[in-house]
Amino acid sequence: MPVAPERLPRVLAIAGSDSGGGAGIQADLKAFARCGVHGMTAVTAITAQNTVAVTAVHPVPGDVIVEQVRAVVDDIGVDAVKIGMLGSVATIEAVGEALDLVGGAPVVLDPVMISETGARLLAEDAQDALRTQLVPRAAVVTPNVPEGAVLAQRPGDTDPEELVRAIHALGPGAVVLTGGHREEAVDLFFDGERLVEISGERYETGAAHGSGCTHSSALAAHLALGLEPLEAARRAKEIASTAVRDGLTGVGHGPGPVDVFGLEQRPRGQTP
Repeated sequence: MPVAPERLPRVLAIAGSDSGGGAGIQADLKAFARCGVHGMTAVTAITAQNTVAVTAVHPVPGDVIVEQVRAVVDDIGVDAVKIGMLGSVATIEAVGEALDLVGGAPVVLDPVMISETGARLLAEDAQDALRTQLVPRAAVVTPNVPEGAVLAQRPGDTDPEELVRAIHALGPGAVVLTGGHREEAVDLFFDGERLVEISGERYETGAAHGSGCTHSSALAAHLALGLEPLEAARRAKEIASTAVRDGLTGVGHGPGPVDVFGLEQRPRGQTP
């Protein structure tokens, strides 16, 4: 069991903003609060999006990304980092520079490539930069199956075990291949020694917007809380799965956002 921290752990999300509040840094901050850590952000891009579409993306300049990270490191400190939407080679290079500022804080990399509504969020020419510049620096990489195939440079129907081994060979400490795009909702963990299936329920609620962001943020939060990667991955699986189960299906006209707080289960007007 992890030792209770003497102070509130501090976790930094480096990711894009979702104006609809379902994914991106908005989902990250909700997950951090759910896990009992202090959340901070370095915004990589401003998106105009809702539950059905991404209508605009405005990248944040690289020097501003680095300065956001520097500001929180200098004053508050960072115990773990979650990286989400990056978008371009220039942003990836800026984030690589920013990671030099966080010391030994473990990094969870969610290689966001396509939004839940189908919009491309990582340029094709940035895939190799992500693979070579950031994946090797991650304590844990959390791709879904399509993202894992891109990172591993394998066909989409490649066996999951082959995918996690190929991604691990790129240099991260561990890989969690998430199960949302598999027939069974089973995550596959590999750290070079242990190959472990992490089972969970599949909930067909239609509310899945932000599930990947929630999973990777919860994993980073539990690393900051002192758990080792496999146990952190198990906790993250449980939190993300429950958030999908409790999803806000009445929000918007598309797949609603996941709900880490069980808001739909609570009588109207009742606070946590």
